Amino acid sequence: MKILVAIKRVVDFNVRVQVKPDGSGVATDGVKMSINPFDEIAIEEALRIKESGVAKEVIVATIGANNAQQQLRTALAMGADRAILVESNSEIQPLKAATSLLSIVEKEQPGLVIMGKQAIDDDNNQTPQMLATLWKRPQATFVSKLKVNDTTAMATREVDAGLETIEVTLPAVISTDLRLNEPRFVKLPDIMKAKRKPLDIISIDDTVAGFDDKELDVQLFESPMPREKGVMVESVDDLVSMLKEKGLV
Repeated sequence: MKILVAIKRVVDFNVRVQVKPDGSGVATDGVKMSINPFDEIAIEEALRIKESGVAKEVIVATIGANNAQQQLRTALAMGADRAILVESNSEIQPLKAATSLLSIVEKEQPGLVIMGKQAIDDDNNQTPQMLATLWKRPQATFVSKLKVNDTTAMATREVDAGLETIEVTLPAVISTDLRLNEPRFVKLPDIMKAKRKPLDIISIDDTVAGFDDKELDVQLFESPMPREKGVMVESVDDLVSMLKEKGLV
């Protein structure tokens, strides 16, 4: 069985995000970029499934500019077998991303697709669900525990009421939550080996033929309003009095 892992290049989660002066987007010049943290968890889970003997190959794919090869090479250094870059110099919204990934899925015929539940740059949480719908296969989202065999996957999902365990028939789409695992540390020898692993580059146009490109037009980015300074009180009674004055109790 093949496992396809979809990842995204994002501003590193440790970096303070700044909006461009003209409001046209997020400033990325000279900013550290990394694999989306939820996608790192997806890579780790795919590698663990392969190491258990259930899968034979882990393929990692991303949609983005040529410099996204850096994140693909990191995924290869973690242990993925090969990588695919769908090259695009424009921002890709969820439906177009899912359509492009569907083209790769149809070509590679994976038994399982794993991806992060959302990207930390746009927080849309849409692409996994859209891909499953387009592929017409089962899905399990927000997965915090996963057990896979040759024909099914048992997934524990994090939902509002607690935890929910479901079984899906493979092939299927899985989206990962933070508590699923802890990604492994990449070692220098693995980074060197990753340079020799295959990385294919294809054009976005080759994967979205016939796609009706009617997407949201994002016109302006703004930084959030600064938070008000906190207020220190001397006692619980002062706190209760202040809350009453604000109509909160």
